[in-house]
Amino acid sequence: MKRIFSGAQPTGNIHLGNYLGALRNWVTLQHEYESFFCIVNLHAITIPQDPKVLAEKTRELARIYLAVGIDPEISTIFVQSDVPQHAELTWILNCLARMSELERMTQFKDKSRKQSENVSAGLFDYPVLMASDILLYQTELVPVGDDQKQHLEFTRDIATRFNRDFGDTFRVPEPYIPKVGARIMSLSDPTKKMSKSDDDATGCVMLLDDPDAVNRKFKRAVTDSGTEIKFDNSRPAITNLLTIYQLLTGQPIVEIESRFAGRGYAQLKQNLADVTVEFLRPFQDQVKGIGAEHLNRILRQGREKARQIAGTTLANAYAAMGIVGASTTDE
Repeated sequence: MKRIFSGAQPTGNIHLGNYLGALRNWVTLQHEYESFFCIVNLHAITIPQDPKVLAEKTRELARIYLAVGIDPEISTIFVQSDVPQHAELTWILNCLARMSELERMTQFKDKSRKQSENVSAGLFDYPVLMASDILLYQTELVPVGDDQKQHLEFTRDIATRFNRDFGDTFRVPEPYIPKVGARIMSLSDPTKKMSKSDDDATGCVMLLDDPDAVNRKFKRAVTDSGTEIKFDNSRPAITNLLTIYQLLTGQPIVEIESRFAGRGYAQLKQNLADVTVEFLRPFQDQVKGIGAEHLNRILRQGREKARQIAGTTLANAYAAMGIVGASTTDE
């Protein structure tokens, strides 16, 4: 089977946009590809983190992976820092990466503007670590959102560069971007992507929000001018709400538009809140029901499989570059 790789940072809280734009697709893709799903805690420390919170969120995210339907019997779930080859390959790729390439990265520009007094080398180097994550597993398909397409292009470029200079070592991955729901927007500002780092918390429905919080956030969701409830790209707020409704219910567009014909925005918001609460209830029960011992066993299994594959790739990269250990002898 071909391989896919993807991951999420254990920072903040995972939200509905993460699920509809990424996790939901992972659950489907795991039945079609050999799947590696990573908790990228090394990426998380490119900005300051509370160590205790980071450790707790790492395990919480692993539970969320399991609760949304990622099956550890057919997928590999692991923590990035448990596989040291990620950091090792990053150094190799750093020696091929160009400063000018990294300076052009939109995410680095955006984040560095927000914290101009404290921009780490790790934040600048983020795309190289991401490239290492992907290339270690000879990945053929990477589920990414629109905001990560530039980073994946960098991954493809640096893999091609390495293969050109040192021989075929890495597979050059392709992006997987779903046609619907790849970009769920903020409830408070539909021109921006729903984000756990949003300054306005009301714009983001978290997967672990209680029913009161879900109802409150949808009630406050901004809408467009007019009264008609239809999918219309010129009316991004209503289209965003309808897209969420469509993805959670699986109903076709025509049926949804017919359902809300002649109804007001308040009815749409309430129905959407009800659908979301019903979706989240069994998911949250599953998160709470995953015990520590069971979680530890799954992460150990994932670590061992990931280390085995990553170790082979890293050894091949070292050999291609002429880097040999002290124990190597001529025969």
